[in-house]
Amino acid sequence: MTVKEWYSAGKTTTINNLDIFYRHSFQNPDNTSNQHFSPGNRETLVCIHGFPTSSWDYEPIWTQLESRFDVVASDLIGLGGSEKPSQPITVALQATMIETLANSLGIKEAHIFAHDLGDTVAQELLARQAEGSSIVNWQSCVFLNGGLFPETHRAKFVQKVLASKLGPLLANLSSERTFHKTMTNLFSIENPPSEEFLSESWKLLVANNGRSMMPRLLRYMNERRVNRARWVSPMEKNVIPMRLINGIQDPISGLHAAQRYREIIPNPDIVLLEQAGHYPHVENPEEVLAAFFAFHDTLA
Repeated sequence: MTVKEWYSAGKTTTINNLDIFYRHSFQNPDNTSNQHFSPGNRETLVCIHGFPTSSWDYEPIWTQLESRFDVVASDLIGLGGSEKPSQPITVALQATMIETLANSLGIKEAHIFAHDLGDTVAQELLARQAEGSSIVNWQSCVFLNGGLFPETHRAKFVQKVLASKLGPLLANLSSERTFHKTMTNLFSIENPPSEEFLSESWKLLVANNGRSMMPRLLRYMNERRVNRARWVSPMEKNVIPMRLINGIQDPISGLHAAQRYREIIPNPDIVLLEQAGHYPHVENPEEVLAAFFAFHDTLA
């Protein structure tokens, strides 16, 4: 599915005075004889993408996900087709957007499938649930590569500069060529990003004054350090079933991050993908789907 087709199939709604793009699938499964997956008795899955891309990241696995779930995927504030405002953008703001969107769609409980920055947003959602302030009952969470623990997040040099006082200057000087190189280095050797993924992701990133968003969004790296105890505690307590699917070739949050997950989380559920980097669902969608559905089979 092309970017144009992806966005044509979605909608834009206003949440807290911000325009938010989202997709919500109601497609019936192929096999409706199974009562667990029958129409009207289907569970909801909320997909949360990462930085610096968009909900389109889930396109390679979207059809398979919607065969089993009612799937919701929105573009985070400041990215993709959602509004790119001048106001500060925090992880808490992103989490509130996810909750409010779900509530507006009549979703009272759902599973989470998160990646990168989406992992951090999911951690905030789980922290709210542990504190009793969540407006959605989160039933499980599958994490893809992301900075779950700030001590293992190996930010690229360009990310560090973008998050510094020099960030606005570097953002204005950023080019598509540099973006392509940086993104390619995050993928596995066996499964490099396609030219379409790189070029379309760049267009989505810089559209509507998107360059100015990069320094503001990357402040989440400092938020991870400040909120580490609150965001990691619900994971340590296993407040809901969790699985980590990790592309081990990821230089930012690959095998070393999975090893830290194993050290910290009691009875850790981890699936390692040898031929995947930072974007497992884009690089190796078949293996990601197999690991994701196997996890949900245990819940069923």
